[in-house]
Amino acid sequence: MSPFLPTDPLGLDELLTDEDRAVRDTVRGWAADRVLPHIAEWYENGELPGIRDLARELGSIGALGMSLTGYGCAGASAVQYGLACLELEAADSGIRSLVSVQGSLAMYAIWKYGSEEQKQRWLPGMAAGELIGCFGLTEPDVGSDPAAMRTYAKRDGTDWVLTGRKMWITNGSVAAVAVVWAQTDEGIRGFAVPTDSAGFSAPEIKHKWSLRASVTSELVMDEVRLPADAVLPGVTGLKGPLGCLSHARYGIIWGSMGAARASFESALDYARTREQFGKPIGGFQLTQAKLADMALELHKGILLAHHLGRRMDAGTLRPEQISFGKLNNVREAIEICRTARTVLGANGISLEYPVMRHATNLESVLTYEGTVEMHQLVLGKALTGLDAFR
Repeated sequence: MSPFLPTDPLGLDELLTDEDRAVRDTVRGWAADRVLPHIAEWYENGELPGIRDLARELGSIGALGMSLTGYGCAGASAVQYGLACLELEAADSGIRSLVSVQGSLAMYAIWKYGSEEQKQRWLPGMAAGELIGCFGLTEPDVGSDPAAMRTYAKRDGTDWVLTGRKMWITNGSVAAVAVVWAQTDEGIRGFAVPTDSAGFSAPEIKHKWSLRASVTSELVMDEVRLPADAVLPGVTGLKGPLGCLSHARYGIIWGSMGAARASFESALDYARTREQFGKPIGGFQLTQAKLADMALELHKGILLAHHLGRRMDAGTLRPEQISFGKLNNVREAIEICRTARTVLGANGISLEYPVMRHATNLESVLTYEGTVEMHQLVLGKALTGLDAFR
């Protein structure tokens, strides 16, 4: 009989193939070497220095657009991509966001809906990390209701003229290409916008208390003139951006468990060594109850992510099931972080430990790619057959 492992109490590692473990270990090793020694300083300073170098390194290990095929992409399984997201977010949500936006949003949109010319132009450089992409959907006055977006593209001869603003855009200030969604006379369309286009700017958003080690920007399009071949020809309507969001939400299901794991393991290590009343606090019943509850939710969440990953690999994963995973795992990850903070006591608020950093990051993850309320309504509609969105 296999021994009981506090780091893997359900034996979930046995569900992985040798290739799965190799992908996981590669990403974990990269994060341990390149992120963990610096992340507290980056977070405290509210910066992500050397982001282009980090992107190239992530490209070199196949982490960018890794579940896509062709064009220099790794062609990894959904489970392998999920494992990578977990390991990246165990380091920091901002690093996982960099990878998710690059691969699951910007690259996926071009790969899924773009022309062959667009794919050849952008995807190889993006897969290598030589080109960074961003994804413009959310607007200053439009969040959960993207159908009400105000950004508009109109035809002018054979060109398109794009005007509007997007908000809370990861990678925006460092991107070479922005996938921007806009209203048109034909419906909502996506555009691959070179960020050096006249009239395009991406001022960085400052004063964040979450995702501080991440580049977050506003996109401003002031009559940006684009050629006819800038439009993504493969989709019209909201199913385009929503399809991309489903792909990104899947990565969050795994990634949130990375933040939870880092916080749980920090609390477990602390409980074994921190002494009060003459013995380690891990020897007290209330602390053990906290650790047990955290372990339950963490490993149930990983098991859920693994199940959904296998369904995605089989082509049977539904959007409602992605909502199920995102809603549960991010919500439980926040609770794990909050409980871990209580185990660490006052030390839990220090950047010497990862717990408070993960907790504040997860407040953003809880909101982006669909708020709690939106996923509750998706599930409510699926359960009852009644639409509460309108």
